[in-house]
Amino acid sequence: MSDPHLDFSVMALFWQAHWVVKVVVILLLMASFWSWAIIIQKLLNLRSARVQAAGFEKIVWSGQSLDDIYDKVGKAPANPMERIFSTGMNEWRRSFENGTLVPGSRDRLSLSMDVAIDREVERQERGMTFLATTGAISPFVGLFGTVWGIKNSFESIAVSQNTSLSVVAPGIAEALGATALGLLAAIPATVAFNYFSGQIGKFSRRIEQFADRFTGLLSTEFDRRGV
Repeated sequence: MSDPHLDFSVMALFWQAHWVVKVVVILLLMASFWSWAIIIQKLLNLRSARVQAAGFEKIVWSGQSLDDIYDKVGKAPANPMERIFSTGMNEWRRSFENGTLVPGSRDRLSLSMDVAIDREVERQERGMTFLATTGAISPFVGLFGTVWGIKNSFESIAVSQNTSLSVVAPGIAEALGATALGLLAAIPATVAFNYFSGQIGKFSRRIEQFADRFTGLLSTEFDRRGV
């Protein structure tokens, strides 16, 4: 007849576990939940940024007046390309505020575009540190829970002086559960970090190319005006 106290369901193992193992499990669950929240958010944000960037690039290179586009974008641009464009146009207009060119306008334009690019890259990289940290340390946190669970199993053997499986099984089960949970948190976070690193790198190069081309266009206007 089976022992009614030997309940190996997930919740039963959690409530029977030592408080240290419970803390480990809770931390890993929180890390996994937050990692998935970041993953879903970044998937949506990157997809939206790519679509919006493609649409806005077509508008900028369509031959429309840059001033008209800037007036439509306004002071609250909605996506990375628009923010970079707005930064460049804002600096361009400041260069001719009083009808005469402000000295050092070319350098300020180039610097402002570089700062805008860095700001957009930083915006896209938000959450990446957490994914990297979760992927790196979660297996070790789970391993800590494993070691603690096995330690409790040996202590149970020593106290009861009974080496039967019914004595050590709960501790071993909770230990293996901590290991599995550590991997469950680490693997998606690591895969997502590698994937998003590549995607952010591609998007970074795209906005850099846009900024370079746009800066070149404004420099042509400087030349046309004899600056």
